[in-house]
Amino acid sequence: MNREKVQIFDTTLRDGEQVPGCKLDTNQKLVIANRLDEMGVDIIEAGFPVSSPGDFLSVSEISKVVKNAIVCGLTRAVKNDIDVAAQALKYAKRPRIHTGIGTSESHIVHKLNTTREDIIARAKFAVSHAKSYVEDVEFYAEDAGRTDNEFLARVCEEVIKSGATVLNIPDTTGYCLPEEYGAKIKYLKENVKGIDNVILSCHCHNDLGMATANSIAGAVNGARQIECTINGIGERAGNTALEEVVMIFKQHPYLNLDTNINTRQLNEMSRLVSESMGMIVQPNKAIVGANAFAHSSGIHQDGVIKNRATYEIMDPLEVGVNESSIVLTARSGRAALAYRAKKVGYELTKVQLDAVYLEFLRFADIKKEILDNDIHQIIEACKMNKELLLN
Repeated sequence: MNREKVQIFDTTLRDGEQVPGCKLDTNQKLVIANRLDEMGVDIIEAGFPVSSPGDFLSVSEISKVVKNAIVCGLTRAVKNDIDVAAQALKYAKRPRIHTGIGTSESHIVHKLNTTREDIIARAKFAVSHAKSYVEDVEFYAEDAGRTDNEFLARVCEEVIKSGATVLNIPDTTGYCLPEEYGAKIKYLKENVKGIDNVILSCHCHNDLGMATANSIAGAVNGARQIECTINGIGERAGNTALEEVVMIFKQHPYLNLDTNINTRQLNEMSRLVSESMGMIVQPNKAIVGANAFAHSSGIHQDGVIKNRATYEIMDPLEVGVNESSIVLTARSGRAALAYRAKKVGYELTKVQLDAVYLEFLRFADIKKEILDNDIHQIIEACKMNKELLLN
C-alpha cells in the first residue's frame, strides 16, 4: 500500500530564529537552507521579510540558491508586508507567501481590537493580494487552537474562495490536548466547503510539551503538512521537532503516512543548527540528543548487548548515529564491562571478569563515568594485586 505523503514545512530559519540569542547571519542561513533542501524538506520558511533589512536579504538570497523546496516568506495581513515579501521571493523557483491574522476571541478583542467580520475581511484581502503575486498562498489563523471551530471554519471557507492553497491551523500557545487538536482538524475537514482542494497544515507550539503529539493527531485526522523546526527550537518552549514527527511516521507504518526526509541526515543537521545558533541540544532529547542511543543501566545494557531491539526501537544508523553507546557507570553490570573491555583488547574469562568487576566498582563509585583509559587502569590495578593473570 502506498503511504500518503505529509509535507514537511521547516521554519527553523523563521520561528526557530525567534529564540533569544539565536540570531543567524545571512551566510549561516544559506548553509542551513541548502542542507534542509538536500535533506528533503518540502517547504523552507526563510524569514519575515518586512521585519528587517537583514531578514529581507536572507529570504532573497535563500530564494536564489534553493533548488528543490518551496521558499516561503511570512507576512501579516498587511499590504506592505505582502508587497515586501513578494519582492524578497522574486528569485525563488517555487515561491510561497504565508499570510494571516489572529482568529481567537483573545486576539480579536485584546490584540486587534476589532470584530469577527473585520477579521474575515482582512483575511480575504491578504490572501487575494498575495495571490496577485504568487500562485501558492498559505493562510494562517493565528491562535486557531483557541478559536471557536464554527468561526474558524467560516474564515477557512472565505480564504479558500480568495485563493488560499494551504490552511495553517496553529496551536499558537501550545494549549490544546492532542484529542482536541485532532478533533479541530477533523471538524474542518468535514465542515469547510472546498477543503479537499487545499492542504491543511499543523503548526504546534510546545508550551505544555505536546507539540509533536498534537501535530501527529492533526496528520492522523487529515492534515498533510506539518510545520516544525530542527531540534524543536522556537518561540518560548519551542515548536514541533522535525526529527520527531519524521521518525514517528517511519516507526509506525500502520499510520500510512510518510515524508520525503532523508533521515540519515538528521543527526548531522541537528548539530549544524545547534552549533550555528549556540543552542545546546538537551542530552535526553528524542532522536538527536547525546543520550538518545546511550545505555548505562546494567539491566538495559545486558539486553542491548544480546539484542539491540530489546531496548531500542530505532536503528541509530537510520538517524545518522554510527552506533549505540554502552556507558559504564556504577549502575553497569558484568555484561557491559566485559563488552567494553573486549573493545579495548581484553577477552576476560568469567573468573577474570569477577575480579575486574570488583575493582571496576571501586573506580565507578568515585568517577561518574568509566572511560576506555580507566579500563586499562583497572586491569593494571588487578594485575598488581595479583587478582588477574593476563598475557
